[in-house]
Amino acid sequence: MSHQAAPTPRDVLGLWCGGVLIFGAALTPLLAWLSPISFAGLLALVGLLSLPAIRLRTGDRPALVALLAALLWAAVSTTWTVYHPKNPTEGQAAKLALELPIYWAAICGARRADPRLARIALLVLAWGLAALGGMLAVEAVAGGRIYKALHDLYEPIRIDLAGKNLGQSTFVLALLWPLAAVGARRAGASWWLALPMALGAIVGALAFDADAPAMAVVLALLVALAAIRWPTGAPRTLGGIAAVAFLIMPAAVLGIRGAVEALNLRIELPASWSMRLGYWNRAVDWTAEHPVRGWGLDASRAFSPGIQLHPHNGPLQVWLELGAVGALIAAAFWWLALSNLARPRSNVVAAAAAASASVYLLFSGVNFGVWQEWWLALGALCVLLGAAVSRVAPARPSTRAPISE
Repeated sequence: MSHQAAPTPRDVLGLWCGGVLIFGAALTPLLAWLSPISFAGLLALVGLLSLPAIRLRTGDRPALVALLAALLWAAVSTTWTVYHPKNPTEGQAAKLALELPIYWAAICGARRADPRLARIALLVLAWGLAALGGMLAVEAVAGGRIYKALHDLYEPIRIDLAGKNLGQSTFVLALLWPLAAVGARRAGASWWLALPMALGAIVGALAFDADAPAMAVVLALLVALAAIRWPTGAPRTLGGIAAVAFLIMPAAVLGIRGAVEALNLRIELPASWSMRLGYWNRAVDWTAEHPVRGWGLDASRAFSPGIQLHPHNGPLQVWLELGAVGALIAAAFWWLALSNLARPRSNVVAAAAAASASVYLLFSGVNFGVWQEWWLALGALCVLLGAAVSRVAPARPSTRAPISE
C-alpha cells in the first residue's frame, strides 16, 4: 500500500510579498526616469502592503536602536526648533515617525518574499534599469526632448527643466546599479547588464550637468572591489570613515577655511560649488551658537537666504539642526550599518551593498538634504534590494569561484 506525501502548504505571505516586490521592481525604472520624487509614495505603498511581514531580528537591533534614538532626539528638538511649518501635520518629526516603521515593513517584505518571485523581481529591475541607462544615453543625444515630449502630455515643461529632471534620474541609477547588477547575476542574467546602467549614469550625468553621479559610478566600483578584496576590513573602514565624517565635519570645514585664509589663496570654482561652500561656511558659523543641541529639526529652512533649504552636506545639516548629540547618533548608525556588511570571505552581495552605501553617503554629502522624503525612500530601497538579492540563491553556483554570491 502506497502512501502519498502530505501536500506542502502554500506560503501565502511569501507569495504576497513576492508579488509586491515585483510591483515595486517594475515601477522603479519608470519612476527613476519620469518622477524620482515619487519614490516616497512607492516605498510607502510597498511598506503598507508588506505590513503583515514585519519582523525584528536580533541582528537588526543595534542599527534600529540608533534610528529610534535619532527619531526621539529629532522629536525632542522640535520643542526649540526655529522652523515652524504652517501646517503642524507637515512637520518632519511626524513624517519620520511614520516612515521608519513603514519603510522597515517594506524591507521585511523583501526578506519574506517567495524566492522564485524575488528572482523575477530582480530580473525585472535589472532589465528596467538597463533600459533606463540606454534611454539616458539617447536623451543625452536628443537633449532631453523625448522626456519633454512625454511630460508635455500632462504638464508643459521647459527644455532646461527637462534636462534638470533627467540629471536627477542619473542620481537614482548611480545609486541602484551595483545592487541591481548583482541581483541580475544572482537571478541568472549576465553581468553585462551592469554596463548600460553604469554608462547611462555617466553619460546622462555629464550631458545634464550632474557631475556627482559620474563620480559615484567610479566610487562604487572602487568600493565594491575593495570589499571583495578585503571583505572584513573594507566595510568596517567605510563605516569608520562615515562615522568620523559626521563627527568632525564642522572642524574640517573650519580647518580648510583657516588654511585658505592663512595662505591667502584665491580659488575659482564653478557657481554650484561656490554656492555649496558658502552654505557650509554659514552652517558652521551658526552651529557654533548651539553646538550641543543644535537649532532644532528642519531649522535649516529658517536660515534663508544664507542657506537655501539645507546646507547640501548631510553631516553639517545634522550638526546645525541636531547638534553634537545628533551627529553622535548618526555616526553610530553608519558605523553599525556598514560594519554589519563585514564578511569572513568575499561576498558580492555585501560588496554591492557597500558600494551603494558609499554612493548614498557621497550624494548626501554634496547634494541632498538629510530629510528629503524621496531620498530617504531611496535609502530604504537600497536596503530592500539587498534583502531581495540575499533571498535568491545563485543561479549557477560554482565550487571553484573564490567569491561567494
